[in-house]
Amino acid sequence: MRGFFALVALLAGLIAGSAHAAAPVPYGITPALIAAAKKEGTVTYYTSLELVAAEHLAKAFQDRYGVKVRVERAGSERVFQRIGQEYLTGIHNVDVADTSDAVHFTYFKRRGWLSQAVPAEMARLWPADMRDPEGYFAAFRADLSVIAYNKRLVQPQDAPKSFADLLQPKWKGKLVKGHPGYSGTIMTATHTLSKALTWDYFAKLGQQNVMQVQSSTDPPKKLSLGERAVQVDGNEYVVVMQQKKGVPLQIVYATEGTPLVVGNAAIFKTPAHPKAAKLFYAWMFALEAQQLNSDFGGVRSFHPSVKDNSGRPPLSQIKLLRSDTKELEANLATIKRRYEQYFGT
Repeated sequence: MRGFFALVALLAGLIAGSAHAAAPVPYGITPALIAAAKKEGTVTYYTSLELVAAEHLAKAFQDRYGVKVRVERAGSERVFQRIGQEYLTGIHNVDVADTSDAVHFTYFKRRGWLSQAVPAEMARLWPADMRDPEGYFAAFRADLSVIAYNKRLVQPQDAPKSFADLLQPKWKGKLVKGHPGYSGTIMTATHTLSKALTWDYFAKLGQQNVMQVQSSTDPPKKLSLGERAVQVDGNEYVVVMQQKKGVPLQIVYATEGTPLVVGNAAIFKTPAHPKAAKLFYAWMFALEAQQLNSDFGGVRSFHPSVKDNSGRPPLSQIKLLRSDTKELEANLATIKRRYEQYFGT
C-alpha cells in the first residue's frame, strides 16, 4: 500500500493540470437514455458508502429502471488504489465511483480518467463550490466524522463533549477509531483535526489504548456491539443507521468543531457501460436518490429539497471543520507517517 501511495504522490507532483475544457451541456433522464441503458443492462459502481446503504441505493435504481447495479464496496483508499491499479494497466471495469476523499477526484481528473457529465438537476441546484467547474465530478454526499457513545456504557452526564475530553484517563481502553490509510473520511478528519488541535493531540490520543479499525463505518458497529464505549471518529450516518435499529447510540458534535467530509462521484473516461453509467450518475443526484440516501442511510445531501427526517441538527447549526483539498493532498505522506508513529499501525 505504501508503494502505491508513494507512486501517487510522485505522479501528483509531476502531472501538470489539465487544459481547461468547456463544461458540458447539462443532460436529463430521457426515454432514449433509459432505453440505451436497459440495452446495456448493467452498471458497475465502486463506492465507499456503507455496503447496506449502497446496496439499498442500487436496488432502488434497478427497480425503477430495470438496470442492474454491480456494487463494489471498500474503504475510500482501497477504492482509490483499485481504480489506479486498473487504469494504469489498461483495465476499465469501473463505470461510476464515489469516495469520501476529495483528493481522489482531483487526481483522477489530472490523469484524464474522468468523463465530463453534468446532470440537469445537479446543474440547477448544486452549490457551485460542490461541483467541478468543468463538470468532471461533483459532491454526491456529505458526511460528518463524529464522536459518539453507547448510552448503555456511558451516562449522558459523563459523556465527552469535546475531542480534548477523550484524553481523560477514564477513557483509556474504551475508545475506537478508524484508520486514515483505509478510510477517506478518517483521512480528511485526521488532517482537519491535526490543523485544529495540532499533532500533539494525536500523540496523546495514541497513549489511550485505542481500538484501531479500518473503515469509518466500523466504529459505530463496535459501539453497537458494546466492544468500546466511545468512538473518536466515524461516519455520522452509520450512527444514525444504528439508531434506527434501536441501538442506544448518541452523537456528540464536539465543541472544537466537527470535520465535514465531502464525498465526490464521477463517471470514468472509458466506462464499460456508458449509457447505464450516464443514467445512474444522473439518478444519483436526483431528489429521489438523494432523499433515499438521507432517509435510509442518514447521509447528508446538498440537494436543497432533501428533508432530513433523522432529528439531527442541520449543518447550519453545527460548528464545522472544513478541509482544503490541495492542502490535504500535499500532506498525505505526512499524515500517514505521523499516524503510524503515534498509533503503531
